[in-house]
Amino acid sequence: MSLIYGVNPVTEAIVSGKTINKIYAQKGNKEVYQVIQKAKEKRIVVVEAEKNKLDRMITDENEKLKNSQGIVASVTDYNYYTIDDILEEASMRNEPPFIIILDKIEDPQNLGAIVRSVECLGAHGVIIQKRNASQVTDTVEKVAAGACNYVKIARVTNITESIKYLKKQGLWIYGLDMEGATDVYSTDLSGPIGIVVGNEGSGISNLVLKNCDGVIKIPMTGNIESLNASVSAAICMYEIVRQKNLKNK
Repeated sequence: MSLIYGVNPVTEAIVSGKTINKIYAQKGNKEVYQVIQKAKEKRIVVVEAEKNKLDRMITDENEKLKNSQGIVASVTDYNYYTIDDILEEASMRNEPPFIIILDKIEDPQNLGAIVRSVECLGAHGVIIQKRNASQVTDTVEKVAAGACNYVKIARVTNITESIKYLKKQGLWIYGLDMEGATDVYSTDLSGPIGIVVGNEGSGISNLVLKNCDGVIKIPMTGNIESLNASVSAAICMYEIVRQKNLKNK
C-alpha cells in the first residue's frame, strides 16, 4: 500500500477507478469538500483528521514537512505495465507509437512532470529503469496531478535492450541531447517514435546513445546551456504533436 496526497491526485484516483482503501481528510476544508463527496459516492471510507497529522503522514523522518492540501488517500501501489502494453495502447488508438524513454531520471519531480506532459500531449507511455532511477512515488503522483492514473509506465531492467526491441517494432529512436546533430524542428518526428531523455546531470549514457537512430537537440539562444529534463521532454513532445497534426491535415 502507498499514500497519495493533494486535491488533484486524489480526485483523479477516485475518478479513474483506482483501488482506494481509505481517504483521510481535513474537517472544514472547503477545497477538499467536493473530493469527499466523490469518495462517498464511490462508497470509499473517509476519515477526518487534523491538517498537521495529514502532513506528517506523508513526510518521512528528517524530511521537510510536506503539504498534504488537507487530503491523503491510502491506495494500492502503482501497477507497472510492459512495453507491449504501451504498444497495444497505440494500436487501440490507431496511432503510430509515441513513447518517452527515461535514462536514469532520478528526481521524482522530473518524473512526475514528464508523466503529466505525456498524458496532456497524448503520448502512449513512459519507460523507466528499475534501478538508479526514480520510481512512481507519492511525490511523483502529486507532481503528475493525477496523470499516473491514465499513463502506462513500464519498468525495465535494461534501457538499451528495450530500445533494440522497440526498433524491431518499427520505431525510430532519438536521443534528446544538447550535442545533437540536428534540432527537433528540422527532424521528421511524425512517425512511430521513441524519445530518450537522459539523467539530470550526466545526460544520456554512451551505450544508450549509440543505440539511438539519431541525436536531436532543442535550439538554445540564452546563456544557460541546457533546460531541465522535464521541460526539454515537454518541448520535444509538443513538437512531435505539432508535426503529427500537420501530417494528418
